[in-house]
Formats: sequence, structure tokens, C-alpha cells
Amino acid sequence: MKKINWKDVEEAKEFEKLPAGGYICGITAVEDVPEKEYLRIEYDIAEGEFKNHWRDLYTNHGFWGGNFIKSYKEKAMPFFKGFLTAIENSNPGFSADDFDNNENELKRKWIGLVIGLEEYKANDGKIKTRTYVDSVRSVESIKNGDFEVPEFKKYLEETKVNDSGFMPVESNDDLPF
Repeated sequence: MKKINWKDVEEAKEFEKLPAGGYICGITAVEDVPEKEYLRIEYDIAEGEFKNHWRDLYTNHGFWGGNFIKSYKEKAMPFFKGFLTAIENSNPGFSADDFDNNENELKRKWIGLVIGLEEYKANDGKIKTRTYVDSVRSVESIKNGDFEVPEFKKYLEETKVNDSGFMPVESNDDLPF
């Protein structure tokens, strides 16, 4: 092991997890992933008790968890337009109809996000909790409480299929056909 002066190393601090709820956020970075037709959007909390939550987490633990994707595939275009409209309604001077498909125009814009919590199975097999962006709203909608906090999503074990590709029916009841 290399020599380390442990007196100079600060112990990891506990961090408060972001609770589910509505947040006023700022878009900090946007990356286009053209081969998959989506934008990877990084954000941070811009106001309130959890202001700079992701920046602080990154500073203390080297992890930036504030991100989500927005697809612009043909089937997802109405949802992407809703995202642009939420940005328009939160940022005077920005027009969803005039957006010229330059993802860099979205950086440093305000947005309202509804954050949910869900369980997932980590690589080590343990069930852990993470945040996810449930919906995108205008900043005004968040300020007015015009959103629903999603219910906590419990992890469900994947259902096994048999060799035929079908799930086995575990019932002694007569089938209706």
C-alpha cells in the first residue's frame, strides 16, 4: 500500500438524501447523445433547503446524481416539446417554438422538477434507494404546489420465464378459456 498521511485525510461525511418533492432547479450541463436521440441533462437544486445539493454531494463524495435524459425520438417529441415549454414558462426570452436544436441553449436555464424515490438492485446485489425525475414542470408550478409527489417505488424481483418464453401460471383455478 502506498504511504498516506492519514492526518491530512478528511473522513467521509454523511450526506442528507434528497427527499421526494418538487424543486426549482437550474440546468448545469447538457450533452447530446445523437446515436440514441436523447439529451443527458444535469441539474442542481437552485432554491430552498437543498440548494446546491448535487454540487455539495460531488464536492464531498465525487458523485453527481442530478441528471436525467430527455428523448427526442419521433415518438417522444410531444414529451420533449413539453420539456421545452416548461423551460419557456420558467425563462423569459426563451421560446420553445424558436428552439434551434442547440442543446447548449438549455444550459443555465431554470426548470421545475418533481423528484421521486425508487429502490433498485445495485451491482453488489443489495437493494438501495435513488432519486429520479418523475416530471418536468415550470418553476411557477413548483412554487404554487401544482404537482403530485410520486409514491415511493419498491423494487420488485424480476419474474422468471420458462424455456418456452412464457411465465408459468401458478394457480389451480380453472382458466376462463
